[in-house]
Parts: sequence; C-alpha cells; structure tokens
Amino acid sequence: MPTTVQVNEKTLQMLNKAKKEMKAKSHDEVIKKLLTERKKIPCSMFGSNPKLTSFTEKDRAEFHEL
Repeated sequence: MPTTVQVNEKTLQMLNKAKKEMKAKSHDEVIKKLLTERKKIPCSMFGSNPKLTSFTEKDRAEFHEL
C-alpha cells in the first residue's frame, strides 16, 4: 500500500541520484536496498527468534490431526 514520506529537497536529490546509479525502478527500491545493506536485514526473518524451540513429535501430530 503506497504512502507519502516527507523529505527535504536535498534528500530527494540524493534519492534521485542513487535511483539512477542503482538503476532502480522507484525510490522505495532504493530505500529498501540501502536499509538492507546498512542494517544487514535479511529478506526473510525465518528462524530469527532464538527463544522458539523445535517442534516435538507431539506438536507435529497435532498439526496433522483431521
């Protein structure tokens, strides 16, 4: 869902330059790529909660009940 983000003119110029250099289709793509590179955020967060434990046989059996 698109939304509006307010930036100053200098930031917009920087985004436009980065968009051109990265051959990105949108400012959103530029921002995502920069954040991903900077923060090392993976595309998938699968397995990222270390507090979760592995499923037990009982858990698996419950998932397969009709």
